[in-house]
Amino acid sequence: MKNVLRRLALVALPLLAPALAQAAEFDGGSLSPLWGVPFAGLLLSIALMPLLAPVFWHHHFGKVTAAWSLAFLGPFALFFGVPLAGAQLTHALLAEYVPFIILLTALFTVAGGIHIRGNLHGAPGLNVAILAIGAVLASLMGTTGASMLLIRPLIRANDDRKHKAHVVVFFIFIVSNVGGSLTPLGDPPLFLGFLKGVEFFWTARNILPDTLFVAGALLAMFWLIDRYYYGKEGVLPVDPTPDTRRIGFDGAVNFWLLAAVIALVLMSGTWKSDVVFDIYGTPVGLPGLLRDVGLIVITLLSLKITPGTVHADNQFGWGPMAEVAKLFAGIFLTIVPVIAMLKAGTSGPFGAVVAAVTRPDGTPDPAMYFWATGALSSFLDNAPTYLVFFNTAGGDPATLMTTYASTLAAISAGAVFMGANTYIGNAPNLMVKAIAEDRGVRMPSFFGYMAWSGACLIPLFVAVTFLFFR
Repeated sequence: MKNVLRRLALVALPLLAPALAQAAEFDGGSLSPLWGVPFAGLLLSIALMPLLAPVFWHHHFGKVTAAWSLAFLGPFALFFGVPLAGAQLTHALLAEYVPFIILLTALFTVAGGIHIRGNLHGAPGLNVAILAIGAVLASLMGTTGASMLLIRPLIRANDDRKHKAHVVVFFIFIVSNVGGSLTPLGDPPLFLGFLKGVEFFWTARNILPDTLFVAGALLAMFWLIDRYYYGKEGVLPVDPTPDTRRIGFDGAVNFWLLAAVIALVLMSGTWKSDVVFDIYGTPVGLPGLLRDVGLIVITLLSLKITPGTVHADNQFGWGPMAEVAKLFAGIFLTIVPVIAMLKAGTSGPFGAVVAAVTRPDGTPDPAMYFWATGALSSFLDNAPTYLVFFNTAGGDPATLMTTYASTLAAISAGAVFMGANTYIGNAPNLMVKAIAEDRGVRMPSFFGYMAWSGACLIPLFVAVTFLFFR
């Protein structure tokens, strides 16, 4: 039977290819909101199944993700035709998912090849210092890179503590999200803005006060909470096998590879080339292609030159990366009709959302842009959400950086800051959660995490609105 299916596929693909290449974009304004059900179903599965059926979810989350993906792709092919469905699948894979996963894998591998040695003791002062350093690094090497570099030593420093889930939660808030708000290297939405023409240092100049306020408030909040738990635990047990080595780095050669990753990302955003390959209707530019090939080479090189002892000390494994890859494959595919409906603007099914960000006189409302971008970025991929509202605000970078600077600042801050509201708001969130659970930390459930974000983040975002976006 498998041989028969394989032969059918070999016959069908060449016939299908020309049709895919000619497939056109579809109008999201004509879609029913019901097309968003597979995406909503996948989100609910991520939220509820670890609570209701943890064993089943642990072993079959990839199959559940595939089922929801087919629940979108199958009916879409039936109603709109196989060529258009194939074109959307190809675009989601080649233009979005594959580059996204290649970059995450490179950062995951390179950072996993750096071991911070030494006897780190997870007292409140050290924990705050690690979070503050991570916040700075996040805008220099990306939220993913900073998260993968520091989450393991942070967990190791706190491995003898009883209460430590809150440490990882605030790490996600600060390092995996808020800290990446100052440069295009920090978070994918800002990189997309850079590609659209926003100056490299514009974000740092315009939302530095917002970032310092949120990051500073979160660090102070964390110190109070961590000090309370630390005092409640009393005298901590002595580590039976303390690391007596001086604090330093093993696998430091990976820092050079990390610099190469950053250089490749910058190259793909600044180098303009007329060489474009059309793959079933999806344009793949030469800079992006060379970036992805370079990142794959760096990933393999890191695995080759990193000593096995470094990976062993880091307890490096592919489980967290595999989980993120499977879940985001479904997210990137099922989100296609949702983003299309948002792009339809006021005439689309979500027209009320788009209309809400405009004042009666027709000018953009920064406060509403902050909350609309942020709310959708909490549950949708924050990169395309940023683009939707960037275009809704006019899409001209020169105007947005000057006349409507507060609006662009609100879009940027909303996309980056509020990615921390849920586990799925930003890719590093899930990766950090997976690594923590793999190391024995009992992390909050999907809604448990949202209880933390609701209590800690939402009041800060309200304050940001009144302080910076009125």
